[in-house]
Amino acid sequence: MGAYLIRRLLLIPITLVGMTLVVFFIIRFTPGGPMEQALLEARMKTQGERGGGRQQSSGLTPGQLLKLKEQYGHDKNFLTAYAMWLGVLPKEINRSRAEFAKDKSETEVKLPGTANVVVVRRTIDNRAEIQPLTGIDLSNWRARIITPEEQREDYEKANSGQKLDKAQPYIALIYQPKFAGLIEGNLGESTRYSEPVWTMMKRRFPISLFYGLTSLVLTYLVCVPLGVLKAIKHRTPIDTATSVAIFFGYAIPGFVLGVFLMVIFAARLRWFPIEGFVSANFPELSAFGKIKDLLHHSVLPLACYMVGSFAGLTMLVKNNLLDQLASDYVRTAVAKGLRFKDAVIGHALRNSFIPVASTMGQATTVLVAGSFLIERIFDIDGFGLMGFNALLEKDYPIVMATVAVSGLLLMLGNVLSDMITARLDPRIRFE
Repeated sequence: MGAYLIRRLLLIPITLVGMTLVVFFIIRFTPGGPMEQALLEARMKTQGERGGGRQQSSGLTPGQLLKLKEQYGHDKNFLTAYAMWLGVLPKEINRSRAEFAKDKSETEVKLPGTANVVVVRRTIDNRAEIQPLTGIDLSNWRARIITPEEQREDYEKANSGQKLDKAQPYIALIYQPKFAGLIEGNLGESTRYSEPVWTMMKRRFPISLFYGLTSLVLTYLVCVPLGVLKAIKHRTPIDTATSVAIFFGYAIPGFVLGVFLMVIFAARLRWFPIEGFVSANFPELSAFGKIKDLLHHSVLPLACYMVGSFAGLTMLVKNNLLDQLASDYVRTAVAKGLRFKDAVIGHALRNSFIPVASTMGQATTVLVAGSFLIERIFDIDGFGLMGFNALLEKDYPIVMATVAVSGLLLMLGNVLSDMITARLDPRIRFE
């Protein structure tokens, strides 16, 4: 078991890298990203100022275009950019730049956050050298040269069919290298809100935990007894009626039910609030008032979250219990005089829970659980709505962070499920 667990844990980083690499590739090369939108806005602004016409320039100078590429991480090739996001290569932070005068090999660049300037020298092979500065430690600063050819190539790539005729100056760029990726616990910064992604996620943890854990507990509290009842009352009117009810609920998408419940019970009858996780005056309420307000807001969303999971879990419990009741050991126990109720509870029920328990480890995904449609309907600012808005706004750092966190939790949950299964069933041995 120990060797198996170690192998599974060692596979998690490899799987996570493969998963995030594919998503990063799709995001990087999918048209319509934030940089393309910024270029389109600049192009439309330029055309408007010029009164229209056929000019298709992006409206940005090569220097402005370079800054835009750096802002969205497009100044590096795909593999380098992914390695920086992952944290195996350092990012360039605290950047500052200056242009070289014509026919000059030295220029002054301001140190970010200070009043000091440093001299950067361009060598004959276009390498950058930072000249020492008395009293200032420059050991953690690096420099590189951006050539006119690189600027021209970027400009003509962004403006298809156009040529950059004006000669561009050499640019000296100084920066500090810093490992700040996924491995270091840095999920990046939102391109839309200029806020650390981890900070945005932490604000939504209470919402996701509440709905995830509450729906999980209620689902098991309802579905397990119902599945046992259906197995014991197999092919009776109770079994038929409950099957019709749970499959009817399974056939209704949660967001459709959400619209129906909101229109009937919130908008018309006004029994429940229309939107929000809590009321606006929630901080002013007493402890009992806060609990009441939270429950009042959560009834309708929880019904939508749970409606689709009833059928699967209930039928899983029922079918597994029926298989156990048809086993020889149960029939033997009953034939020896053991009451049927005791045979069900003492023998069959435990064995029937093994497949059910094997899925409990995946409950770790409740940290990032949520339906963006349900959260959109009820205006709940959880992970689902955050991911939905990130896709609409092309806020790819949030998308990558959500994929990484949810993938990691899912894989850890699968390992936990295996451990639970092995614990409940002595016959299982992981070698």
